Amino acid sequence: MKITKSVFGKLSDGQQVDLFTLSNDNQVSVKITNYGGIITSIETPDKNGEIADIALGFGKLETYLSSDYQGSYPYFGCICGRVCNRIGKGKFTLEGKKYSLAINNGENHLHGGLIGYDRRLFAAEIIEEVDKVGIKLSYFSPDMEEGYPGNLTVSCTYTLNNKNEFLLDYSAETDQTTIVNLTNHSYLNLNGGKEKIWNHELILTAKNYTKTADLIPTGEIASVEGTPLDFTAKKKLNKDIATLEIGYDDNFVLDSQDGSLALAGVLSEPTSGRVVEVYTTQPGIQLYTGHWIPELIIDGKKKFGQYMGVALETQHYPDSVNKPHFPTVVLKPGEKLSEKTIYKFDTI
Repeated sequence: MKITKSVFGKLSDGQQVDLFTLSNDNQVSVKITNYGGIITSIETPDKNGEIADIALGFGKLETYLSSDYQGSYPYFGCICGRVCNRIGKGKFTLEGKKYSLAINNGENHLHGGLIGYDRRLFAAEIIEEVDKVGIKLSYFSPDMEEGYPGNLTVSCTYTLNNKNEFLLDYSAETDQTTIVNLTNHSYLNLNGGKEKIWNHELILTAKNYTKTADLIPTGEIASVEGTPLDFTAKKKLNKDIATLEIGYDDNFVLDSQDGSLALAGVLSEPTSGRVVEVYTTQPGIQLYTGHWIPELIIDGKKKFGQYMGVALETQHYPDSVNKPHFPTVVLKPGEKLSEKTIYKFDTI
């Protein structure tokens, strides 16, 4: 196993952005930049040993900063925070005080606001141990940044081992009561981007989901049984997707709710034979099939576009701060947020 560091580019204010490549002994490699904590690439072998990039991302920082990409922004591979997903109307009340956040997704607040953690530069610390390599990304989020109360110290540690496990460990501490919900927004395409995700098969360990109205949970937790959201048995992503106006963009209530590390789902693609198992300590997972992924011209070639990737975002539920019966996203002084997600790569 090894880790290498290179210069990825510079931001408009002159700050240098780095790229870290984690590689194990099984031809699995993951590239991560400290700009937004973005996973730019995940290369894995298929059932025939052919290596391909199964994550949607770019080879240049300039592309992430370009107006074409940011104009139809799909959050490729980034850390989303201070609160990922949606907060209804961008409003919440905490300890009797009302807060208003940026409205940046229809009538709602999405993924931390106008400049969320996806566009922040993190400090990076290289990790080299006997059984893993990785980086610890750290960021200080000041009181009232994007409207959130409290000075928050955040870290996300990415590590790769020889079991083909890619681990994401989130932690956060605050000096006053705030809300935190962190996720990674990577999109996967297990056929290496050769075609849309229709042939991908998914199982989720979720018998329930959070019902929504205009993508905001109503508060009702409903059964997936008899609905297009039933992934309790392996199902192709395209089986029921035509019945949904924008495909899947739904939060599933995972069967494991005690904060222990448990299997959340398995994504596979039979032609390539690639499999990704997802484990998490979080209570929910957002399935998003990429209805709004833009088609972009990269180095003169058309790339990406609608349904070219699927995101499996482990998380607490959307709008939890406004739904007291949902698992809490409130973090108080003296408490430490600690969540883990593992993506394990394999082949059939």
